[in-house]
Amino acid sequence: MRIAQVAPLYESVPPLAYGATERIVHYLTEELVRRGHDVTLFASADSDTSATLVAGCERALWRDPNVWDTSAHHVRQLEQVARLCHDFDILHFHGEPIHFPLMRHLGCTCVTTMHGLLLPSDHGPLLREFSDAPLVSISNSQRKPVPWANWVRTVHHGVPPNLFPLNTKPDDYLLFLGRIIPGKRPDLAVEIARLAGLPLKIAGVVHPGEREYFHDSIEPLLKQNSRSVEYLGETRGKARERLLSHAAALLLPIEWEEPFGLVAIEAMACGTPVIAFRRGAMQEVVEDDVSGWLVDDVDGAAAAVTRLPALDRARCRRAFESRFTAARMADDYLDLYVGLRSCTDAIIGT
Repeated sequence: MRIAQVAPLYESVPPLAYGATERIVHYLTEELVRRGHDVTLFASADSDTSATLVAGCERALWRDPNVWDTSAHHVRQLEQVARLCHDFDILHFHGEPIHFPLMRHLGCTCVTTMHGLLLPSDHGPLLREFSDAPLVSISNSQRKPVPWANWVRTVHHGVPPNLFPLNTKPDDYLLFLGRIIPGKRPDLAVEIARLAGLPLKIAGVVHPGEREYFHDSIEPLLKQNSRSVEYLGETRGKARERLLSHAAALLLPIEWEEPFGLVAIEAMACGTPVIAFRRGAMQEVVEDDVSGWLVDDVDGAAAAVTRLPALDRARCRRAFESRFTAARMADDYLDLYVGLRSCTDAIIGT
């Protein structure tokens, strides 16, 4: 198939560090190319891909100090897509839904994966207006605010197994890995580690809009617990993989409806169990006593830490391999592409 993958331009594909959406676009694109499909990736020029690259900007927008108005670059990207759209069997969009008005006029088969949190007050009116837009959810939980939208499939994320090797002999630290924002509650990770009596490593990006939260709420905790809590900043590459694979467990004390949580399956790939609050997609990702535990509060999370020695990390890895590989994700999307393309052909034929 001739497939266009349209990525947001905020981070490169793959991203240097943080950037779950761009990371998933990369894994999907590379798997599709490996299978012999003709793939074109619309992304920033500093992306690294086996596909044909159409660059919408010179550098990832969040990495370019000269960029102020990110919307200007995304509008230009849409024009690039429109100019080339008839070269493809399907256009797969992954960014914010600014492309919806364009889709109606292209006369092409399109699909959009919604990667973020959906809000009834914001996305409700939009999705009612564009009720014909085929949408993919990344979890069933993600759909709950707008269950009536034109959902055509749920496709859970997947990652290449070789990127995260199994480690059956972890170190004795707990890990919090992710953006430092209130909804992910890194402060609760500190409390869980304190109750469990284990050191904690925190690794994550602090975006400009979140610096006040970091300064007011997290830095004081780091100072108070300097002997047991280590903040590593934004990690990438091999250092990030080592953090995940050597952790006794990954802590996800989320207090928001996480649409998926890519880091959870990355940890599972290493055999590292996930201790997560029972919110959002965690209930679809984490299996109790297999890949970790779902808990309701800090005390429940600390109690789960005491059960870590009984969990089989090789079994955790097998659970990942059966459900969350990039190959399985590509299978799901290819099946969807064929079905959507058949529908388009049938409409044109009539």
